[in-house]
Amino acid sequence: MRISVSSDMDEPVARLLLAELERRGHQVVPYGALRPGDDPQWAVCSEAAAREVAAGTADQAVVCCWTGTGASIAANKVPGVRAALCTDAPTADGARRWNDANVLALSLRLTSEPLLKEILDAWFTAEASQDAEDLRNVARIERLDR
Repeated sequence: MRISVSSDMDEPVARLLLAELERRGHQVVPYGALRPGDDPQWAVCSEAAAREVAAGTADQAVVCCWTGTGASIAANKVPGVRAALCTDAPTADGARRWNDANVLALSLRLTSEPLLKEILDAWFTAEASQDAEDLRNVARIERLDR
């Protein structure tokens, strides 16, 4: 899977995220502070990573900033993106399952190495629900993009 990853700071958890995604066999495209010469502002690099998902050049994205809030807000401004700020594995599972989220937002401050792995496990294991109510809600969000 091709995954765009952005971070506004070159923090250990951001580097661990890149390494963990690569270890899991994903092709990673870095943005922001993770890419020399790139603009590290959270609004800029989160948008860039999210645009790859919206354009179909990345399957998913992971966007990071200190709290994860700004990165998720910026990513969600891109039509076609459903970014979810996840601070634990059950939230990541639900975001993928019920919301068909295609962008994971993480807090650089709150995410430890063990927690990162748990969140990624849940994110990549969960599949989008085929429940009629869940599908209607996702379709409604897609209409809001238009």
